[in-house]
Amino acid sequence: MKVSLWRPFRRVLLTLPVLWVVVSLVFLLIHLVPGDPIVQMLGEGATASDIDALRHAYGLDAPLLEQYTHYWGGILHANLGQSLRLHDSVTHLLLQRYPYTLALTLAALAIGIATSVPAGIASALHRNRWQDRTLGVLSLVGLSFPNFALGPILILLFSISLGWFPVSTAGNGGVGDFLLHLVLPGLTLGLSFASVLTRMVRTAMLEELGQDYIRTARAKGLPERTVVYRHALRNALIPVLTVIGLQFGSLLAGAIVTETIFSWPGIGRLTISAIYNRDYALVQGCILAIGLTYVLVNLLTDVAYTIANPRMRSS
Repeated sequence: MKVSLWRPFRRVLLTLPVLWVVVSLVFLLIHLVPGDPIVQMLGEGATASDIDALRHAYGLDAPLLEQYTHYWGGILHANLGQSLRLHDSVTHLLLQRYPYTLALTLAALAIGIATSVPAGIASALHRNRWQDRTLGVLSLVGLSFPNFALGPILILLFSISLGWFPVSTAGNGGVGDFLLHLVLPGLTLGLSFASVLTRMVRTAMLEELGQDYIRTARAKGLPERTVVYRHALRNALIPVLTVIGLQFGSLLAGAIVTETIFSWPGIGRLTISAIYNRDYALVQGCILAIGLTYVLVNLLTDVAYTIANPRMRSS
C-alpha cells in the first residue's frame, strides 16, 4: 500500500515545479507583447499625467521583479488582478466563463471517446477487411477538416438546412436548452479528436491481440467478448490514456476557435477579446487557467494509469 500511495504523491511533487514554470512563463511572455495597454485604454489623446496615474494604479510602473512577486501573491490569494477593459476582477470573469469551456471540452472528450473506442476495436477485429478500410477513410476525412472548416459545415447542414440545432450562444432556457446548444460545438471539437483516437485504439488493440496471453485466454475457451474487452482492451488503454491526456490540451486550444465560431461564452472568446484589447491581466488569467487545467489533466492521467493497469502500482 505504501508503494501504491507513493507514486501519485511523487507525481504531485513533480507537478509543483511545472506549475511554477507555467505561472512564470505566463507572467513574462505577456510583458513581451508590443504596445501599451494604458495608452490603448485611454486613447491616443490622453495626457502623460493621466497615463502615469493609471499605470501606477494598476502597478505597471513597478520594477518587473516587484510585479512578479505581487503577481504570485495575488495567485496565492485567488486575486489575478483587474481587467483594464471590463472593469471587473479577472477571477470573477474566469469563474463565469470557465464552466462553459469545461463543459464544451468534456462534451468533445465524451463524443471522441464514445466514437473512437468502438470504432478502433471494430477496426482491429476486422483488420484489412472492408470495415477496417471504411473506418480508416472516415478517420482520414475527420483529420482533414480543421475546426474552423468543420464548424461552419455543421451549422449549414444541421442548423440552417435541417433546423435541428441552434446556431450559436449557450442558450438561456435551462439545462435542456443548454445541452441543445452544446451539440454542434461539441461535435466540432469531438469529431476531429475521435479521428486521432480511433487510429490509436486500433494500433493498441492490434498489438495486444497478438500477445501470448490472448492466445492462452482463447485456448482456455473464454468467450471472445471477455478476451477482447476484459483482457485486451484493458491493457490497450495505457497508450490510449496517454493520447487522451495530451489531446486534452489540444481540445482546450481548439475551443478558442470553436467558441468564436459558435459565439460560445467560454474562456476562448474571452482570450481573443483580451488579446485584441491588450488587456494584460485578463490575458494572463485566461492563459493561466488553460495552462493549469492542462497540467492537472496530465496529473490525473498518470493516476488513471494505475487504475487501468494495477501492475503499475508497484512499478
